Amino acid sequence: MKKLFSILLAVALVFALAACSSPNAPSDAPPADPVPTENLTPETADAPEDVPEAQDANIIFADRQGNPITLPAQVNKIIAFGAANSEILVGLGAADKIIAVDTWTYDVDGLPEGLPAFDMGSPDVEAIIALEPDVMILTGMVQAQGSGDDMYKPFADAGICVIYIPSSDSIDGICDDIIFLGAVVNRNVQAQEIIDDLQAQVEAVRAIGETITEKKTVFFDLGELYSFGKDNFLNEMLEIIGATNIFADREGWIAANEESILDANPDVILTSVNYVADPVVDILNRTGWSAITAVANRDVYYIDANASNRPSQNIGKALEEMSKYIYPEYYGAFEY
Repeated sequence: MKKLFSILLAVALVFALAACSSPNAPSDAPPADPVPTENLTPETADAPEDVPEAQDANIIFADRQGNPITLPAQVNKIIAFGAANSEILVGLGAADKIIAVDTWTYDVDGLPEGLPAFDMGSPDVEAIIALEPDVMILTGMVQAQGSGDDMYKPFADAGICVIYIPSSDSIDGICDDIIFLGAVVNRNVQAQEIIDDLQAQVEAVRAIGETITEKKTVFFDLGELYSFGKDNFLNEMLEIIGATNIFADREGWIAANEESILDANPDVILTSVNYVADPVVDILNRTGWSAITAVANRDVYYIDANASNRPSQNIGKALEEMSKYIYPEYYGAFEY
């Protein structure tokens, strides 16, 4: 059960579940841009660092879920729930503002040591309020685990700015998350630099992927045969690389079965499973899988779980690994 829960949590962190939607917003609605939008556009990226573009007192924003929020005049103390949110904040140079995280955010490089960690499915209201955070930045996963807005209402009632950032399902969505968090912590320049680097990498890979005419088919195993269809950033990355997801005709995250994988006969198998000693060997030794082309040719590869499961700028690492494993003849010598 513990292993299955870990798989489901990882999958839920990758893909925006319907349960992550606000009761006031339809589940298929795109994340709303914060208002005023001039604080989030690339035109402000060249502004001097000391200009408090997004930090004027009581400017009203909407969070990434579309909920109206009042951003404090200064954001110096942040509770960050969701590893992707912490990775973005670290990338923005705002790690020193993080005063607590959730219990699943234990391996993000660059976080201060010894941070308090809270169960985001059952937060300790008294202990968190005692830390006097300026903002709480939450993943939509908290709503999938618990009672959503009601669970975090005590923090808003205590005067804490509560910000929801549902897991983005596209590269553009991830870039919007970075822009948004850059505005929250007054790091617009850094946010644009991160996005420029990621987009440059994506476009360089796309330029090669568009030249590939004989596309390989790929099965990506998230664990226990869970995988994904279209409309998420991992499928988008496969398309950019020039490959085809064997489940591209399906939507969202899916529970596959062995028969469907055997019938699809993928050329390559990728896995982000990190709860077994050697996930590649595990797949190669599965009963009945020897007839799959990927297994017969030993084209089975591990992709860094954190880079591929978390919608942050670090998907660039996953993109590099995926491209080089699927098409070493095209990307093997490519400089990322």
